[in-house]
Amino acid sequence: MVDVKGLVKYPGVYELPFGSRVVDAIELAGGYLPESDSTSINHAMKLEDEMVIYIPYDGEEMVESVNPTPSQKDDKIDINTADETLLTTLPGIGPSKAGAIIKYREENGRFSSPEDLKNVTGIGDKTYERLADLIKVK
Repeated sequence: MVDVKGLVKYPGVYELPFGSRVVDAIELAGGYLPESDSTSINHAMKLEDEMVIYIPYDGEEMVESVNPTPSQKDDKIDINTADETLLTTLPGIGPSKAGAIIKYREENGRFSSPEDLKNVTGIGDKTYERLADLIKVK
């Protein structure tokens, strides 16, 4: 679920499938209005649950916190959206285990809690204990 605000034809809250991009949300909201400024929008960014996408008017000075970057949010990695590169930054997770996490997600759907990570082949209690404070599920 994302909230599209500002100069689009139909501002509102939209539900999009996992893996959707900002451009998909903007299209669902009817596209830009003629007086909008899309130059500061990262159309390729993957959507996250509860994300706000604000489309400014032409010449509007943007406030930095309108679309927070991951560094402005908490540091925990969302195991439902992280790609292999991001997963391998976690202690004890190499390319093989990262691939297993992604495969598990694809076959079983999103993790409903961080503890569900223990259902992935090769991730036991010890590995999970090292990761518990570093991961989240949204």
